[in-house]
Amino acid sequence: MRAPQLRTPTPPSTPPARVIVRLPNWLGDTVMAVPALRALREGWPDARVLLAGPWAPLLAGQGLADTLVHYPRGWRGRVATADTVRAYRGEVAVLMPNSLEAAIAARYWGARRRVGFATGGRSALLTDRLHVPSPRAHQVDEYLMLVRHLGLDAGSAVPALTPPAADAEPRVRARALLRDALGAAHPPSVGLHLGAEYGPAKLWPTTRVIEACRALVAAGRAPVLLGAPRDAALAATITGATGVASLVGKDEPALLPALLSELDALVAGDTGVAHLGAALGTPVVALFGPTNPALTAPRGPATTLTHPVPCAPCFYRHCPIEHPCLRHITAERVVDACMTATPRGMRSHESVHGGRGG
Repeated sequence: MRAPQLRTPTPPSTPPARVIVRLPNWLGDTVMAVPALRALREGWPDARVLLAGPWAPLLAGQGLADTLVHYPRGWRGRVATADTVRAYRGEVAVLMPNSLEAAIAARYWGARRRVGFATGGRSALLTDRLHVPSPRAHQVDEYLMLVRHLGLDAGSAVPALTPPAADAEPRVRARALLRDALGAAHPPSVGLHLGAEYGPAKLWPTTRVIEACRALVAAGRAPVLLGAPRDAALAATITGATGVASLVGKDEPALLPALLSELDALVAGDTGVAHLGAALGTPVVALFGPTNPALTAPRGPATTLTHPVPCAPCFYRHCPIEHPCLRHITAERVVDACMTATPRGMRSHESVHGGRGG
């Protein structure tokens, strides 16, 4: 059987009335999809847009969609949610994940046009098949390729999200957490995010985190540890060695945008939290080791630090040697980057964040 041919860009003669976007599965990828989502919304302002994905609720209040559907990662949850999306009767489905499952779901949803990259054995399920670029492009730009195929373009390729309002309940809670952890008149705050869904190969070694905490305190900054409940043991080791504050386990997903908006800077690995922080306008220092910053570095107010070694990027989840790519990123470099990002100390969050447009 002849392989399905790849379609050239063919904008619809009239904009569709209803559009479904299958969002990426991960937090960082969802943030990197924002420029494409904004191009779709601005290019087809009269279309009703449904966004479906595990992190869809994160985009509430951003003016990117009419309907947000939490589409979980597990098969059982997706089957239960599939009929909700099908009932939307979308005419066009834009598939950001490159999985076979996403294409099968879009076929079930009944979309007449199904736009995605021709990979993963799913070409026959797509009506509009794009080549995966070679060499690969930055993830933001690959998502933009999908909407450009439909004749839409973006004003910016930098993800930007409007933070919760300064007087909104999540921001009030976030300020209370920081006040309880750091004191009422604390110095400029620097969050150090400890976790990574990808695996331990993305984690900055604990000894370096301890060194950075001590150096930040000496530089007049207030470090605060961030992470999921599973990072509690690591946080305990660091707090035991340094005495710095920890909000590990308290920065749940619903509160995370507000908390990141309250920080003066953020240090993180190649994680979704780094992308979210930068999109919200918080200066980010992103540490890259096993992955390639040319493909996934945060855009916006972000500084990317690497240490060149022959084996990087390897994309391993577990480093089989002594983790030279991240171990050789020194605490001094990280602290210098934090100080450069906030040279005058604490930012005015109400003016910097509360007044930003989205």
